Amino acid sequence: MTLPQSLERAAANIAKVKPLMPQAQALPGGSKPQLRRYEVASLLPNGNPAETRHIAPALPLFEQAFTAFTRGSLIETDFGPVAIEDLYPGDRVLTRDGSYQPLIWKGMTTMVPGHKAATGAQLSLTSFMADSLGMEKPMSCVVTGPSARLLRTPIHLRHAEGDSPLLTPVVEFIDGMNIVETTPPAPVDMYHLCVAQHAVIKVGGLEFETYHPGPDALKLVSYPIKTLFLNMFPHADKISDFGALAFDRARTTQA
Repeated sequence: MTLPQSLERAAANIAKVKPLMPQAQALPGGSKPQLRRYEVASLLPNGNPAETRHIAPALPLFEQAFTAFTRGSLIETDFGPVAIEDLYPGDRVLTRDGSYQPLIWKGMTTMVPGHKAATGAQLSLTSFMADSLGMEKPMSCVVTGPSARLLRTPIHLRHAEGDSPLLTPVVEFIDGMNIVETTPPAPVDMYHLCVAQHAVIKVGGLEFETYHPGPDALKLVSYPIKTLFLNMFPHADKISDFGALAFDRARTTQA
């Protein structure tokens, strides 16, 4: 299903309006955000699956919803490990509490590593080499995107955050040896996943969070941007519909 032309025009018009949100004013050189195509596979409230394409500004709010995992990432399901690109709404994924929850949303976009992301920083991926976080954690190399959060607190954050495991951005684990920044030369398909309630799932043997925008994600967002964003999530009419966070999130030390 393609996006109606009227909505495509609306997205283009929104990108011309200032201010969109605080991040838009912070783009290098004061330039307007580019438009990006986002693809969504979702489970509708009536139980039917649907596939849609969306056009929206390449702002952090949108990019963070689609850039956690790369093509080929293995997700633990009730049928065993399944490549993320082969998951479909309704498939049951294993969560940290041992239950299998139906996948209700999968988002995909294509990014070009090395180019500037919406924040102005260079877009890069994070590679976790085999056994980089302990024996068989992961069993083989896992490559994640910039919006992935791992349920683990790195040593350098424990003095400030305590010893309890936190959902920590993957860039906090880069050590230059076993966990490294990588920039592939070709475009990369990137994904994120939602279940009915925010949860932790196993990806390549490591524990990562499912997508949740955060309780304050839309507080400073204009109405048109909010409408475009929520239109991508058939299960959510408002931010509270994403529910509570399963675990606290760590504060990043990255600029």
